[in-house]
Amino acid sequence: MTKLNKVVLENVVVEKKVDNRVNNTGRPVNKKSARQARLAKQAFYTDVNSKFQKGNQFKINNNTYAYSAGENGDLGCIVDGIGLHQCNVDYIGRTKVKCYSFTLGKKVNVTLDLKTLQFVS
Repeated sequence: MTKLNKVVLENVVVEKKVDNRVNNTGRPVNKKSARQARLAKQAFYTDVNSKFQKGNQFKINNNTYAYSAGENGDLGCIVDGIGLHQCNVDYIGRTKVKCYSFTLGKKVNVTLDLKTLQFVS
């Protein structure tokens, strides 16, 4: 206790909450709401996109492929399981990847849907 010109100050005692009340928002989350469904879908798209861009392997028709990024942040190419070049990547979106390759002098466009790719774990 400290005295300052007729004012008496007492030491402040802080009470700790031991029941973890600071982590409770007070309302239960409705997992079936439209907002929660949208957030879950958004998280899935972000997860799949990051897996693709990191170069995780994925399967198409029992063949294993992976994305190989270009230098200095450029778009790269898709290589097969042993590292052979398969096609160049034009565009990487949130859920789609557009690629192209030349076969017998013709440009062949390929679109990959990231939502349906089966990633190898």
